[in-house]
Amino acid sequence: MKVVLIKDVKGSGKAGDVIEAKDGFANNYLIKNGYAKPADAAALNENRAQKAAAAFHRAEELKANKELKEKIDGLTVTVQVKSGAAGKFFGSVTNKEIADKLAEEGYVIDKKKIILQPNIKTAGAYPVTVKISPEETAKITVNIIN
Repeated sequence: MKVVLIKDVKGSGKAGDVIEAKDGFANNYLIKNGYAKPADAAALNENRAQKAAAAFHRAEELKANKELKEKIDGLTVTVQVKSGAAGKFFGSVTNKEIADKLAEEGYVIDKKKIILQPNIKTAGAYPVTVKISPEETAKITVNIIN
């Protein structure tokens, strides 16, 4: 019996897959528990439409990520920090402070996507990587001033 999976089923397939299952397994487990529905013409057309919509949304998301990368790649951000008499900071500059500064300039980026290699504890210019998506990364420069 052909069924369209509504949810992921371990050992059978992922949501949206059309699989061939034994009649008993399909009727008594998959369909009864809401994991699948019979693969009639309406279900197959709905499945095709959902896959096409998902592909379109994924393409739009990739396009938006590429545009954001082009906008912020090479950007320079200045962060002002309080420091002691010797020029040493009272802590370190965090990715949250950099994300806040980017938000002030109109770029909304999650702080978890900003990757700082060394801890920034002194004034100067530092290269910072922004991981926009798994495919897109941008390099920005962060100037730290007292």
